[in-house]
Amino acid sequence: MNHVWDTLAADWPMILSKTGEHMYLSLISVLIAGFIAVPLGIFLTSHKRMANTIITVVSAIQTIPSLALFGFMIPLVGIGTTPAIIALTLYAVLPMLQNTYVGINGVQPSLLEAGTGMGMTKWQMMSMVQLPIARSVIMAGVRLVAVQTISLATIATYIAAGGLGDIITRGIAMINTVTIMEGAIPVSLLVISVNFILLLLNRALTPKGLRHLNKF
Repeated sequence: MNHVWDTLAADWPMILSKTGEHMYLSLISVLIAGFIAVPLGIFLTSHKRMANTIITVVSAIQTIPSLALFGFMIPLVGIGTTPAIIALTLYAVLPMLQNTYVGINGVQPSLLEAGTGMGMTKWQMMSMVQLPIARSVIMAGVRLVAVQTISLATIATYIAAGGLGDIITRGIAMINTVTIMEGAIPVSLLVISVNFILLLLNRALTPKGLRHLNKF
C-alpha cells in the first residue's frame, strides 16, 4: 500500500497535466461537433428528403474502428492534437445530429398548429416551441457524445496527441497495474462528472412547464 501511495505522489503532477490534455481534446471535439450537428439537424427538419442520405453518410463513419480512424489521420493531417480532434469530432457528430433531428420532429403537430394559428413565423416556432421541447432529447445526445469522446480520447495517445491514454499505455507496457489505474481512474471520474454536470445543465435550461416531458 505504501508503494501505491508513493507512486501516486510521484506521478501526481503528470496525472494532472495529462488530465488537462484529455479534457482539452474532449471539450474541443464536443464543441466543434455541436456547432456542426445541431444546426445541421435543425436544417434537415425542413429538408427531410436530404435527411436520410446525410444521416446515412455520417453513420458510415461510426462503422470505422476507432483505432483505424486515428490511423487514417496520420497521412492526411499528421500526428498531434489536430488529427485527434478531427477524429473525435467525426465520431461525435452522429448522436447529436440524430437526437436533434428526432427531437425536433417529435414535437406534437397540435403544438405546431397552435403556433401557426397564432401567426408565429418558422423561426419563432423553432426557437420558442420546437427547440425548448426537444432540448432534453438534444441534451441526451450531448451527454452520450461527451461520455463517448472522453473514453475514445484515450486512443489519441497512439498519434502523439497526449491525454490520459499516455499513462494507460505506459502502464500496459510496464505491466504495472498501479500506473494503468493512474490513467483509467481519472477517465472514469471525468465521465461521471461531465455526465452529472450535463444532467444539471439540462434541468436548469428546461422551463418548469416542460420538465414533465423530460424523459432523459
